[in-house]
Amino acid sequence: MSIMLPVASGSPTEIPPALIIPFGLLLLLIAVMPLSPARVKHFWEHYYPFVALGLGLVVGAYYLLQVPAGGTTILHTVQEYFSFICLIGSLFVVAGGIHLKVRGSASPVENVVFLTVGALATNLIGTTGASMLLIRPWIRMNQPRITAYHIVFFIFIIANCGGALTPIGDPPLFLGYLRGVPFFWLVEHAMLPWLGCLGLLLGVFYLIDRRNFIRLDPALRARAEAADTWRFEGGVNVLFLLVIVGAVFLPSVPFLREGVMIAAAVASYRLTAAGVHGKNEFSFGPIKEVAWLFIGIFLTMMPALDYLGQHGREFGFAHPLQYFFSTGALSAVLDNAPTYLNFLKLAEASLVAPGAGVAALLVEAPRFVVAVSLGAVFFGAMTYIGNGPNFMVKSIAESANVKVPTFFGYVFKYSLPVLLPILALVGWLFVR
Repeated sequence: MSIMLPVASGSPTEIPPALIIPFGLLLLLIAVMPLSPARVKHFWEHYYPFVALGLGLVVGAYYLLQVPAGGTTILHTVQEYFSFICLIGSLFVVAGGIHLKVRGSASPVENVVFLTVGALATNLIGTTGASMLLIRPWIRMNQPRITAYHIVFFIFIIANCGGALTPIGDPPLFLGYLRGVPFFWLVEHAMLPWLGCLGLLLGVFYLIDRRNFIRLDPALRARAEAADTWRFEGGVNVLFLLVIVGAVFLPSVPFLREGVMIAAAVASYRLTAAGVHGKNEFSFGPIKEVAWLFIGIFLTMMPALDYLGQHGREFGFAHPLQYFFSTGALSAVLDNAPTYLNFLKLAEASLVAPGAGVAALLVEAPRFVVAVSLGAVFFGAMTYIGNGPNFMVKSIAESANVKVPTFFGYVFKYSLPVLLPILALVGWLFVR
């Protein structure tokens, strides 16, 4: 995920498949280490920055020494990472300065309304901004009965699937906007699959949440509802939030966007009352974890993306569903922005005349653009590393003492049995 235009396919030099091993190893460590015995887990918590950066430097050294123009590829990757961390970091800081006190013991209907409003908000302030703004109120309003599935469905809907209609909603779509996809094109062409996906997710959530709500101790429910109040603090940060979103559309002057985002975050942190940060239990721990892990992910995934760019045409993709699931499969474990861009270019190269560009693709093969766009956004919810906000939501929930699924628990208990069938149905109904 990033807001800068990445190199689509890297160097023409053949990338050895073995160079993808550091990327796979890093993903494996992220998945396995939290499940390890206490001593090993403690070691990982202290040294994961060195592991992530070390694996990234191994790949970077190969690119510098063995790949022509490898330095350029690394430079673009580092720029992309810098934009990524400035965007999600600034949104994290600013959202941490807004305190929403909402009703406790929320009913299933109230929860569905909250998630629906959050999904709409993602298209205005992005999945990262909406996630950081709403995850703490979501935890507080469900505090008497908060469980793992509350966090999982928040990630499914607000951190991912909700932001599929505008370039602001999710960074892959902003890359499409830079490549020539009109701002409201997906609103026109992807509204039905978006509504279908959102409706199915909300329906499943309602059934699970209703069962959980019925089991809640009536006395505990009454006590929580008796203390219900609504309060909004940190209003100045709404302005800073708008500044960050607006910075996305600034001219592509080096570091201009990032500078505005950093300035907004610094001003927000200094102007926000300490009491608001205290109520939000704000700390830099979650963004620190994301920053270190994703520098490793960005560097080690270069060979995987370059290999795809070199061999993608060999896959012989000719149907929208192939693009939907292939883009989605990689977006679940790779960074979804360059994955989106690679498959968009693959579709352009395969389906329209050479040099015709994205404009021709939008006219001659619009379903393929929808397939790539929705695959990149929707499937980012399949794992904790599929989209930047996922890991941050997980970290914030853990810091609030909410029990969340492990990496494999998330995938095997929720993503595969719940999310994947919904996405498959949406693809079959609306994308094929």
